[in-house]
Amino acid sequence: MKKYKVTLTAEERQALQALVTKGKAAAKKLMHACILLKADAATEGPAWTDDRIAEAVAVHRRTVEHVRQRFVEQGLQAALVRKPQERPSRERKLDGAAEARLIALACSKPPQGRAAWTLRLLADQLVELQIVDTISTETVRQVLKKTNSSRT
Repeated sequence: MKKYKVTLTAEERQALQALVTKGKAAAKKLMHACILLKADAATEGPAWTDDRIAEAVAVHRRTVEHVRQRFVEQGLQAALVRKPQERPSRERKLDGAAEARLIALACSKPPQGRAAWTLRLLADQLVELQIVDTISTETVRQVLKKTNSSRT
């Protein structure tokens, strides 16, 4: 006996079939729509088993189980789209104020004996000013790339 039984309404089934036949959506969304259509217990005949659905859609059986569970617990939209992250996998090194200080530093006069700021000099200066504990030159580059200002 399946713990999470998918029973689609006529409107949900029609919307999923339209989504799949149109094919104009993210691959994962289309795959989840196919899983739900095949797992629907309201269709004529017996519902497909998770193993059979997984084989037909070319996913792991656990994926089918997770899609079923999300549909039953959270609804159709939650089952179709990926769950947003609760928090980023890695915290940002520079918040808005720190980014502003970096940009101001990059626009200021370079140190004595230098013609221009380098990424390494900027990163070292951020650490020296105790804005951050450590920072990579790549993070500095990405922050400066977001701005329209030129360092030269």
